[in-house]
Amino acid sequence: MIPVVAIVGRPNVGKSTLFNCLTRSRDALITAHPGTTRDRQYGKVNMANHRFIIIDTGGITEETDEVGKLITQQAQLAITEAEKIIFMIDARAGITPEDKLIAESLRRSGKKIYLVANKTEGLSPELALADAYELGFSSPLAISAAHNSGLSQLVEHLFPEATTAPIEDDANKAIKLAIVGRSNVGKSTLTNRMLGEERVIVHDSPGTTRDSIFIPLERFEQHYTLIDTAGVRKRKKVSELPEKFSIVKTLQAIEDCHVALFVIDARIGVSDQDLKLLGFILECGKGLVIAVNKWDGMTEDARQYAKATLDRHLDFVRFARVHYISALHGSGVGNLFDSVNEAYASATKKLSTSLLTRLLQQAQVTHQPPLVQGRRVKLRYAHAGGHNPPRIIIHGNQVHALPDSYKRFLAHFFQEKLNLHGTPVHIEFKAGENPFV
Repeated sequence: MIPVVAIVGRPNVGKSTLFNCLTRSRDALITAHPGTTRDRQYGKVNMANHRFIIIDTGGITEETDEVGKLITQQAQLAITEAEKIIFMIDARAGITPEDKLIAESLRRSGKKIYLVANKTEGLSPELALADAYELGFSSPLAISAAHNSGLSQLVEHLFPEATTAPIEDDANKAIKLAIVGRSNVGKSTLTNRMLGEERVIVHDSPGTTRDSIFIPLERFEQHYTLIDTAGVRKRKKVSELPEKFSIVKTLQAIEDCHVALFVIDARIGVSDQDLKLLGFILECGKGLVIAVNKWDGMTEDARQYAKATLDRHLDFVRFARVHYISALHGSGVGNLFDSVNEAYASATKKLSTSLLTRLLQQAQVTHQPPLVQGRRVKLRYAHAGGHNPPRIIIHGNQVHALPDSYKRFLAHFFQEKLNLHGTPVHIEFKAGENPFV
């Protein structure tokens, strides 16, 4: 079994910084604002002869608001899952009443607790740990996560003996599925429904999710990595620094994923922000599945109007499957996986040169290229230039003069004849060199 270690503490003591240092990644969002981390974030650590799973958690507080309670609940779940707990305090701030309450709670958990004093750069170890002994835990350690100091000693302290158990890595064969959309359209609710558990925090207030949460999932022997992302609002409405970083993480998740599951609120419809985000997904060349959420409870007239509006606004992504679902009640959610698999298979489909050239000739018979200064544009042959998304390279003469309408016709023709659903087709044109020039 792979050891599991959770990092807990009050807000803004450096838990996410330590998580990123141990996993050698930037998966956890880091800002100077307390409460940036809200959901559990899992990562794999491989340092020297030690391998284990690390869990980053939100700050445990006494706040009575609903979001604060949910953050604390997520941290408590991480404590239950973990075998060992890293209890982190701020060496420069000293021991606070919140630290004492967390210490009492951790003692009742019955887990092995390792007290770590962070932000000790520039301080002598004796001074940095002077207040730490007040909490009653033996052998506290002084580290500086921001300066990567003391981390090897921390790992050796956690595991005196080598942990050689391999960590199963299904990342290479897993389909990365990013769940994206505007704020408050039900992305986290959909994530929990697909997982079958309350894995991420769900609240009515917009912007509850701040970080991009990577969650492994296996369904019918197919591995997925679900990425629950923060909602993207209009730039003029974004003022807080954490939300700006959250949007950046969302855009990075889109760039890294294989398929984007775009969630739309059926009762609001498609907004300008939705269209911009869809445009970014197309620019990145990612597979696309559209989920129209909150379909339950709508009257038949409202549904007909919503469908007509969606068909009009989403005409430029006709290749994407559209599902009408209810993430809250689960209706239609299971069908999403079939479309995700189809989009991934289409995006990674191998295309032969002979097939593409034959289809190119059929396309020219169906609709001839235009005349340019009295000469017909000649498209000679086509071959594959890559996949995910499918990239087709067409060679010919005067291809620079082809109008955009004909390029769109070719993209749609190849998409239809190759039976590619859920993925855009990128076409590049190359002109032959004139040997007499």
